[in-house]
Amino acid sequence: MDLIKLSASEALRKMEGGTLSSEEYVKAFLKQIELREDDVGAWIFLDPKLALEQAREADKRWKDKSAGNLNGLPIGIKDIIDTKDMPTENGSLLCKNRQPSNDAHLVKLLRDEGAVIMGKCVTTEFALSGPGKTKNPRDLECTPGGSSSGSAAAVSDHMVPLAIGSQTGGSVLRPASFTGILGFKPTFGTISRSGMSPISQRLDHPGIYANCVEDIDLVASVILSYDSNDLDMIQNYQYKRNVNLNEPIKFGFVRGPVWNFGEKDMQSGIEEFVKKTSLDVEELDLGRDFDDAARAHEIIMNGSIANSLISYYQADKSNLHPFTVKRIEAGIPVSASDYVSAIEKAKKMEQILGQVFLKYDAIITPASTGQAPRDLMNTGNAIFNGYWTMMGVPAISLPFLKGKDNLPIGIQFITNWNEDLKLLEICKYILKKEKLAD
Repeated sequence: MDLIKLSASEALRKMEGGTLSSEEYVKAFLKQIELREDDVGAWIFLDPKLALEQAREADKRWKDKSAGNLNGLPIGIKDIIDTKDMPTENGSLLCKNRQPSNDAHLVKLLRDEGAVIMGKCVTTEFALSGPGKTKNPRDLECTPGGSSSGSAAAVSDHMVPLAIGSQTGGSVLRPASFTGILGFKPTFGTISRSGMSPISQRLDHPGIYANCVEDIDLVASVILSYDSNDLDMIQNYQYKRNVNLNEPIKFGFVRGPVWNFGEKDMQSGIEEFVKKTSLDVEELDLGRDFDDAARAHEIIMNGSIANSLISYYQADKSNLHPFTVKRIEAGIPVSASDYVSAIEKAKKMEQILGQVFLKYDAIITPASTGQAPRDLMNTGNAIFNGYWTMMGVPAISLPFLKGKDNLPIGIQFITNWNEDLKLLEICKYILKKEKLAD
């Protein structure tokens, strides 16, 4: 039995049944990391001894019947998210050896349910576009995407079954698309950002990577949880509830205002998917109010970057990655008027989108411009994700397509606000009807 190919859900059932120990499970992943890390470079901090100590504690909990819902499952954490027993360096020389005294809220929730915090996964500097050392496991000459590069690569290469990333533009969906795994960004305000290095209060979303929908659901049921310290969280939000899908489920295919940024293989691939699928799909035009969607997101993000990172820029600009400097400097000229105008445009788009979801259960749209660029200094273009991030709707990338070099390309599926569990149930429905690319 190849333990690293088990889903987290399967492994959890085996541990609960006494046929697998967490220590045995974690050791299998540590062996894979030992074999592959020099090539892939997914981890910025990994202490095998610490991981195994956590696994042994989890095994004790199985024996004394105090196991939580994630007991013994290893999970990687993006290195912008605080961990009390591991450094959190934000991918930057300016945060070298930074050691938080507390866990981020989502990490505490994971620990409380018995998860093994395996280590810290590489991020681009401050979760922007200055790449780290990570390569794409599907082709080591290609980028894994950014900014959650290490998290996506670790799951794709079976170094860990689960990982946490974050998205401000397209940093969960795009790496998932490039590395051929599932990447889930829930409704804005459903996972706490407390203890996470900020880029944009208006746009930042933590997200989840896995190789199957059931594993996404497993983690989401734990970390989609209210935290009063994050002022943007949705009060009284309930993730666990019964979802009844009324067939036929109606899908709207959205090319969107940035369709021309897509590469030909992606465009033809998703068009072919929509044409041949047994799903109930019709093409949907969002209208002219969405023409400036990508630009509105860019203004909000740039203005936020400058606000969040200006202190680092002023203190030691020379030790920032040139891409980070460029992003901060692009945000400095953003005026309050420009920022407010972009926010107002986003609100108008949200109103229109709300009407769309009265007719359609879900939207089908590209998850990336194409396959992973063959360029380790180019993390890819987030233009097919950014304006959906700005909308705050739940989104997931499923690896249905192949690019010109037989590399994966994801399709993005989106549902109405707060319908996170419905989105995952719709994904299960889709996967029963469609076959993922090998």
